[in-house]
Amino acid sequence: MYKSILVPVDIAEPEMAEPAIGAAVSFAKTSGGAVRLVYVRSLVPITYMEFVPADFDAGQQEDAQAKLAAIAAKIDLPPEQVSAKVLIGSVHGEVLAEADASGADLIVIGSHEPGMLAYVIGSNASAIVRRAKCSVLVVR
Repeated sequence: MYKSILVPVDIAEPEMAEPAIGAAVSFAKTSGGAVRLVYVRSLVPITYMEFVPADFDAGQQEDAQAKLAAIAAKIDLPPEQVSAKVLIGSVHGEVLAEADASGADLIVIGSHEPGMLAYVIGSNASAIVRRAKCSVLVVR
């Protein structure tokens, strides 16, 4: 069924990703597929770069990788079926690019109950649903 399952995770709210990870693991166990967790870091605006330490970006990357690896380590699949990657950029853009690059045939994404702001400017989940080339499951 699904061989390559991509799950975007916000490491600031890992509990929101738990239902999505659970669904992805269920699909992976059924089909023998692999689960890839991705976290997308925001770009630091260039105007702020002079105010942060020189090693700020590297430190943020290391911290994000450690937190995402800790989430991946809890997944009930063999280690060779689980991977994690930290990206930098816009969430929906990077998730979609990673789905294409990794050959994902399913994206499982957690989502908040939509508020009024999401209807006006859109959310990452809705942008992923609208633009993905593969199937997308939104888990609340």
